[in-house]
Amino acid sequence: MNWLTRLARSRAPLAPEHALGVQRYAASRMDDAACPLEGQRLVVVDVETSGLSPRIDHLIAIGAVGAHGNVVRFEDSFYAVLRQEKPSATENILVHGIDGTTQTQAPDPARSLVDFLAYAQKSPLVGFHAEFDRAFIARTMREVLGVAVENVWLDLADLAPALYPEHAARAHTLDDWTGRFGIANYARHDALADAVATAQLLQVLVARAAERNLTRLADLVARAKEQRWLAHSLKSF
Repeated sequence: MNWLTRLARSRAPLAPEHALGVQRYAASRMDDAACPLEGQRLVVVDVETSGLSPRIDHLIAIGAVGAHGNVVRFEDSFYAVLRQEKPSATENILVHGIDGTTQTQAPDPARSLVDFLAYAQKSPLVGFHAEFDRAFIARTMREVLGVAVENVWLDLADLAPALYPEHAARAHTLDDWTGRFGIANYARHDALADAVATAQLLQVLVARAAERNLTRLADLVARAKEQRWLAHSLKSF
C-alpha cells in the first residue's frame, strides 16, 4: 500500500483553504468543446513521476502552460513539485532531475494540487500520451483531495499521426514529433519544459487542423479518438 492510499484512508478533513479550492474548482464552468478553438484556453500538461505505473508510483511534479487559440502564453504557466514521504529511486532522479531534498521538502501535496486546480480550472487539458498524465493526476487528486478531475483531455500522440500520416511510421515519441518540426526542448524531462515543447507541437497541429476545417476542440478530440481506434484495430490483425 503506497503512502497516498494510506493518506486517503486516514485522511483528516481538508484544511479550510484547501476545501475552498476544491469547491471553487467544482463550481467553475466547463468550456464548451463545440466553440471555436480561437476563443478557448487549452492547458498543456506534463508530469514527472517516480515510475511508469499510475497504480503504484507517485506524482512528483506537474508542469503546464496555456495555449490561447493558437498562441502559447508563456506567462500563463504553472509548475509545482509535490512533497514526497521519501525520495524516488536514484535512477528515477537521474531522469527528471528533482533531487531527494527537493522532493521531501516540497509543499504539501494538497497545496500543490489545489494550486493546480485554481490554475487549470476546467480548461481542456492537452498532453502527449495524455492518458499517462491523466491517470497520475486523477488518482492523486482523488486520494489527496477527494476530487474527480472533470476536464476534457486531448492526446497529441493520437492527433499528430491523424493529421500527419506521412510521418506516422517513423514518429512515435514526443522527441520524434518535436524533432520533425524543429521544436527545441530546453530541458527534456523537466515537466514545464516538456509542457512548453508539447504546446509548440499543439500549435503545429492546430494550424494543420484548420487547413482541414477542424476548428473546434470537439473536432480534434474526435479525430484523435478515431486515430487511436484505427491504430488498435490494425494491431489486432
